[in-house]
Amino acid sequence: MYEAAADPWQLAERWYERRKYAITLAVLPDERYGHAFEPGCSVGVLTEALARRCDRVTATDVADGALTATRRRLADAGALDRVELRKASIDGGWPDDVDLVVLSELLYYLDAAALRSVLEREVPRLRAGTTVVTAHWRHPVEDYPLTGDAVTRIVADTPALHRLAGYLDDDVVVAVYTVGEARSVAVRTGVPGAR
Repeated sequence: MYEAAADPWQLAERWYERRKYAITLAVLPDERYGHAFEPGCSVGVLTEALARRCDRVTATDVADGALTATRRRLADAGALDRVELRKASIDGGWPDDVDLVVLSELLYYLDAAALRSVLEREVPRLRAGTTVVTAHWRHPVEDYPLTGDAVTRIVADTPALHRLAGYLDDDVVVAVYTVGEARSVAVRTGVPGAR
């Protein structure tokens, strides 16, 4: 697909995509992160936005064309120095020292057993307080083993993940989890009156 079009899903131009990224970034509970992991980065639109919120980002994809497009986007934005790009699949090992995992438009490419296996192996390795955010298209796609709603249910059932926030409309479901205790942004940041 990346040989036929530089941005096969129009991730940079389509309002749906730009809106989804804005929602995803808005629901993150921390203003700043040290190290984000974004598997399935595609052409790097979200990667570029994450580089503004994170000290560093590890972004992966299985397609060389996607990584080339991401590298070009990040270089043009002056953000390449904060991002490590790797050719890898989500079912490979995740980085050890992340405090944010962004699973956007990716998990429904796995079947339920494979997704559970990845989550059961990788989530226990995450430090307490790590944020995990998922964002997925809700409409059925014939080639996808899972729907966005099914993905969200599987992630929600993962031990050690506690739901913190979310967004849902007819098109997209975004869910935010934390590893360990789930406390609201207002409570964690000491806003008067928050309990």
